Amino acid sequence: MSAAVLSSTTPGFYPPQYSPPIHKDQDMQQRQDFPTSNPHDAAAAEGLASARRLFYAALLRLDRSAALDVLSQALAAGHGLPAITEGCIAPTLETIGSEWEMGHLALSQVFMTSRIAEDTIDRLFPPGDASASIQPRIALALLEDYHALGKRLVALNLKAAGYSILDYGHVQAQELVEKILADGVEVLLISTLMLRSALQVRRVCDGLIQAGRHIPVIVGGAPFRFDPDLWREVGATATGASASDAIRLVQAFLEQRRDA
Repeated sequence: MSAAVLSSTTPGFYPPQYSPPIHKDQDMQQRQDFPTSNPHDAAAAEGLASARRLFYAALLRLDRSAALDVLSQALAAGHGLPAITEGCIAPTLETIGSEWEMGHLALSQVFMTSRIAEDTIDRLFPPGDASASIQPRIALALLEDYHALGKRLVALNLKAAGYSILDYGHVQAQELVEKILADGVEVLLISTLMLRSALQVRRVCDGLIQAGRHIPVIVGGAPFRFDPDLWREVGATATGASASDAIRLVQAFLEQRRDA
């Protein structure tokens, strides 16, 4: 799938805290959709909308048991993992990321909620479970930056969708190329915060091409939001607008490979 086709049909991803600012009216509506008080009042509501509200409230209360119960009940109600990811986990995490961006949540709250969500997913879908292992091999890296929150939320959304992720953490461009070649990575996602780091994506893409590895490189972060054409300039395959979009991009590449 060419970059042009992909970018026109699939939005891609970058860390949730860099999503476009939410209008005040939208923010108010969003807060109404995710109440933080009396979460059990919504228990009678049906479907994933109710689960989403309860999951959000449980995370903000840092209630691990309640968070696990919400997702367990969604599974018991017949919702599959993809539906729970798209309808509950991903939008909840993106909302939390937006709340932090607007100053409504502390960074420590976002860190703790993401940790609880990750632990909950691990308990429901252990790494050894066949349902938690979907090919191809996907790697996620923070390229020459230290601001890891966005990358963490992207990884969590992919993990929630059942994808097995190689998380390289903070790496330099040449080190990243070496890891990709050694691990046989088939899809690479790169997160950056600063323009200086975003420009290093070109070194990664060139290094892979020189080594004869032609794999999808999906980039995200503030620089790619501020300059919509930057991903093309650095040789990436795609970029986009939210952490959950990473799931759709990976699925698009899977479909393209299957149809090839």
